[in-house]
Amino acid sequence: MSLSVDLNADMGESFGPWDMGNDKALLDIVTSANIACGFHAGDPDVMADTMRIAAQNGVGIGAHPGFADLQGFGRYRMDIPHKSLANSVRYQVAASVGMARSVGAQVRHLKLHGALANMCSEDQELARVCYDAALSVAPDLIVMVLAGTAQERAVRALGVPFAGEIFADRAYNDDATLVDRKLPGAVIHDPEIAGPRIAEMVQQGAIITESGKHIETRIDTICLHGDGPTAVAIAQSVRRALVNKTIRVEMFKGST
Repeated sequence: MSLSVDLNADMGESFGPWDMGNDKALLDIVTSANIACGFHAGDPDVMADTMRIAAQNGVGIGAHPGFADLQGFGRYRMDIPHKSLANSVRYQVAASVGMARSVGAQVRHLKLHGALANMCSEDQELARVCYDAALSVAPDLIVMVLAGTAQERAVRALGVPFAGEIFADRAYNDDATLVDRKLPGAVIHDPEIAGPRIAEMVQQGAIITESGKHIETRIDTICLHGDGPTAVAIAQSVRRALVNKTIRVEMFKGST
């Protein structure tokens, strides 16, 4: 059976005069873009510009909400009442949907950011709160989830279209969650390792953990981070490795 997979990247993370990542280069490689909504990163100008270029390149646009934590880049865990968290997600998704409409584009998917995403990968109820909130604003969103985690269990319970995601540059624990960034080897910086590793996971239909365990899962999309010094090289390596294995790179469709 012919295999295909989407490539996504988090972007729109610059703020005022501060540049973050190489969005223009990545938008020539990826098929989906998760664009910051201004809480953990980004601003209205950056959001609009990034969405405009993504639409011109035929790249799918996603809302990428996170904690209101510019200084910590959304990577610090926060204990927020569910009602307030839901409204925070609604606020960010609404901004994303409105900005996309203003540049003649549309938001087709949702992906949670950073610490919020990690917390939801461990807590199905918290994931459900975030997904319900986003879908109350934009009911047709495809929900991008960390494959094999509580995020996936939450979206399956909701019965809405989703895309299972794995990371090109992150190591995995044996429960399919990501290894904490504070630990050695948590982030993969070598493009020559990242590309073949991901192609093997897609072929196997499984997350391969740091210990070597294979966790069978649905893999619809691969995340390529845009904010590291080797980010573009890793993205190029992953795409090249997939093509070399005759795996098509194309925008995910999303299914239940």
